[in-house]
Amino acid sequence: MRKKAPSRLYYSITEVADMTGVRPHVLRYWETEFKALRPKKNRAGNRIYRAGDIKLIQLIKKLLYEDGFTIAGAKRKLPHAKGDPDVKPPRRTKRDDLLEALKKDLMEMKQILESA
Repeated sequence: MRKKAPSRLYYSITEVADMTGVRPHVLRYWETEFKALRPKKNRAGNRIYRAGDIKLIQLIKKLLYEDGFTIAGAKRKLPHAKGDPDVKPPRRTKRDDLLEALKKDLMEMKQILESA
């Protein structure tokens, strides 16, 4: 059942499930698959979704259910949604930065070894 989104800052997983037509267990699964979908949790540990999270859920649902993408295909397609200001980009972590620097160093070492 789809309901019109009430104008609030935060929404519970049940409210988001009702608004988007995606069951709560699917929303929790999508959190494990899509890095950009990381709703915050309140003090009680309950997920609290913002408007940007809901837009992202609707986009993921469209890609998977209407456009027929697999989860892997939807993951590749999501970076192309940068034009929508309400969709949060994936968060870059210190680990990502470290891995990128390590990759750069390894590539430089490879070039040095190949030229020798």
